Amino acid sequence: MAERARRDGQAAYLLHTYAYRETSLIAEFYSRESGRVAVIARGARRPRSALRGVLMAFQPLLIGWSGKSELKTLHKAEWQGGYAPLRGLGLICGFYLNELLLKLLPREDPHEQLFEAYAAALAQLPGTADHAAVLRRFERVLLRELGYGLVLEREAGAGAPIRAEGLYRYVPERGPVPALGSDGQSGVELAGQTLIDMAEDRYADPRTVQQSKLLMRALINHCLGAQTLYTRQLLRDLQQF
Repeated sequence: MAERARRDGQAAYLLHTYAYRETSLIAEFYSRESGRVAVIARGARRPRSALRGVLMAFQPLLIGWSGKSELKTLHKAEWQGGYAPLRGLGLICGFYLNELLLKLLPREDPHEQLFEAYAAALAQLPGTADHAAVLRRFERVLLRELGYGLVLEREAGAGAPIRAEGLYRYVPERGPVPALGSDGQSGVELAGQTLIDMAEDRYADPRTVQQSKLLMRALINHCLGAQTLYTRQLLRDLQQF
């Protein structure tokens, strides 16, 4: 029981904080071994708190916590040397990734491959102008870990290979079906070449960039249900996403 109540040396990233009482914070972390974890950081808002300069978003941390309830108590946080800071559009993209994790992942449900994909995205965002490709790669891993892995190389049901020149409708929870004859079915219409490009992680074609964005938006909306992504609206307002 004591082992379960206390965890040390946990690789993690800070997703979000908000004030708690006069001097403390409640922090949401994403950890490799335990998934999303909520903790109380006692005294973290005091001017001389050792945590003030450590609790930074988008930077790798080693943390420790204790407690058996859903809200743990943070007792250690150490910065592990980090990435270049996110700025401008890259910063908004980082907040978008965090919002996805906060709204779609249940607490204490680890997904190590998703953790690695998140770390990779944070490493790539500061040095690229191709933010859309970074987001699409992360979204694919996220959907797969949530049980909605994309079908990109074959038609749903029939299993026929996707044709580059074909036109398809991607139906959530099913996959791509030929657009001809799919009247009445919901989904996103897109070119076969877009599906092939996504399967091969290629985002050079402007049509692929646009259609993959629409597809991922629809699939993530399907997972979100009635929840709203505020960072997506901000990106849309900036006409960059």
